Amino acid sequence: MTKKSFNASVLPKMRTFAARLISRGDSVLVGLSGGADSVCLLHFLQYLAKEKHFSLAAVHVNHGLRGPAAKADELFCRNLCGQLDIEFFSTQVNARQTAEQFNLSPEHGARKARYTALLKIARKWGANKLALGHQLDDQAETILLNLLRGTKAKGLMGIPIQRPLAKGVEIVRPLMCITRQETEEYLQNNGLTHITDQTNFDDVYTRNWVRGTLLPLLESKQPKIKSHLALMAAELETLFKKSAHKSS
Repeated sequence: MTKKSFNASVLPKMRTFAARLISRGDSVLVGLSGGADSVCLLHFLQYLAKEKHFSLAAVHVNHGLRGPAAKADELFCRNLCGQLDIEFFSTQVNARQTAEQFNLSPEHGARKARYTALLKIARKWGANKLALGHQLDDQAETILLNLLRGTKAKGLMGIPIQRPLAKGVEIVRPLMCITRQETEEYLQNNGLTHITDQTNFDDVYTRNWVRGTLLPLLESKQPKIKSHLALMAAELETLFKKSAHKSS
């Protein structure tokens, strides 16, 4: 897709979708890993902030798992925010210790430690929105992963587009209307670089197998599978909310 056609078709979709999640006067903290999705999100929200007049900052979490590589990731994020003139925070957690303390898998331990750290920085800076860079591929992968593991119907809702993190702080995911390929096209169109976590390609992790093998197979039969799964998740979320409202 050319830059002109991207700006004519994908960018308006991104703006409309983000307008549902972020309002004038919000204070938005972006979770910045340095990967393609989070870099795309940060740059896009800076562009949107000028139009919608909300505050913007970024935070990078070092999970204490990757040694010198993690330090390089943090430096990349710090330099990017310096170039974009965006306030930057960084924090380090001990994901292994959290996993052991709460008897969690390494992945879930890292997630728990990360969200605890993100909330702390959000409180410190005064954010009412925490923006994360999940997109349609992540949604499809999560739904398929939940199916493989065995899930109740609620697991088919996948990743929520928005949800409360704590009192006064809400998680929002403004890129859940576009694919991973489109985030990468956004970076290319805007001359932006990103870092790549090599563990994303190791099939020892089931999610990576879903990403690299299962989802492409499904797409070969149904090219719109990601959008179909996302639509199903959104409809299920609406049904669950209606059911909860009736029972309350």
